[in-house]
Amino acid sequence: MKIKITAFIKTLELEFEQHVHPKIALEQKAYMRNQFEFYGIKSTERREIQKPFFIKEYLPNKDELEKTVKSLWEKPQRDYQYFSQELAFNYVKQFEKKDIELFEYMVTHKSWWDTVDFIAAKLMGEYLKKYPEQRTAYVEKWLNSNNIWLQRCALLFQLKYKKNLDTVLLSSIINSLLGSKVFFINKAIGWILREYSKTNPIWVMEFAGKTALNSLSKKEALKLIG
Repeated sequence: MKIKITAFIKTLELEFEQHVHPKIALEQKAYMRNQFEFYGIKSTERREIQKPFFIKEYLPNKDELEKTVKSLWEKPQRDYQYFSQELAFNYVKQFEKKDIELFEYMVTHKSWWDTVDFIAAKLMGEYLKKYPEQRTAYVEKWLNSNNIWLQRCALLFQLKYKKNLDTVLLSSIINSLLGSKVFFINKAIGWILREYSKTNPIWVMEFAGKTALNSLSKKEALKLIG
């Protein structure tokens, strides 16, 4: 029998509250520039705590995912956002076309790299593998949004695509963002190129050679090539 959302969340709260480490919490908060509260639970410990919640029999029904994620996203402790994005990944085989709206919500609320990068590569990346016909429209939407986190998603959703990465699309995305002064954009350009250099170093080297990349982007892009 599926557990009700309210009971699911309440049980999670009780578990997290039993593992509070105030000193670590202050360190985690400082690392995230004091933007979020923390329980002080390290990621390895948190993943142990949440294991029972991800057992198939106890997962909320797929049609309750959005409500569950949004309820957790509203909570002040960052631990809940980490939990909820990993919860969403448990439904990867059940992703529906409408789910992209939830992922956009997660990116644009309580935005910072620590959640955005997971959502981009794991959730949006898998979603756009399943619905490739959605890629062009959403990439254009994100690039034109003036939201740096959605723009970062446009860059990073192919992070783990390896040989299936669309170089024409990636080139277009990077070229549209050239000249940006935003650290998180230039770092992401370098990151996606560095990751793809593990698969196709020649393409990355040639692209970096002919493109007016920011110095940070270029340094990151060629880090593994030398």
